[in-house]
Amino acid sequence: PITGKTWMDRNLGASQVATSSTDAAAYGDLYQWGRGADGHQCRNSATTSTLSSADQPSHGDFIIAPNSPYDWRSPQNTSLWQGMNGVNNPCPNGYRLPTETELNAERLSWSSTNAAGALSSPLKLPVAGSRGRNNGLLFVVGSNGFYWSSTFSGNLSRALAFDNSFAFTNFSDRAFGLTIRCIKN
Repeated sequence: PITGKTWMDRNLGASQVATSSTDAAAYGDLYQWGRGADGHQCRNSATTSTLSSADQPSHGDFIIAPNSPYDWRSPQNTSLWQGMNGVNNPCPNGYRLPTETELNAERLSWSSTNAAGALSSPLKLPVAGSRGRNNGLLFVVGSNGFYWSSTFSGNLSRALAFDNSFAFTNFSDRAFGLTIRCIKN
């Protein structure tokens, strides 16, 4: 990869490397920004509308947050995914979430800035979709890819987004369930 870093060969929770953009076995789990691997990331986990006041909720439910600031945690905490030693770093030992800069550097190296470029890149990123912050439902699975970074700004966090027409990094509400591709520290 252009970053010169070692990335995991698949999305966190995926059983294999993507063989196509729509390879469901390569989609992986959908994490709410800042949460650890507590079960909420499973695509069929139960939902709750009770926000957590703790960094590690006492359950594995996907927390629905339909109101501003659209975060599963109240009050917000921006230190949960910072580096390998982040409180809730869900990546394997020696790995962490990439920064927005690292994700963007990879995006800019693709042959095309869209889902085809994401798949043909060394990272082989599929269009795994996301999980809604206001209802916990899956959406745009098989057409859009969304990948969390550890980067945040105010009430929002940064993510890589792409479909058949575009690819860019943008702001996202932390209660959304998005994919993770870990990078070695």
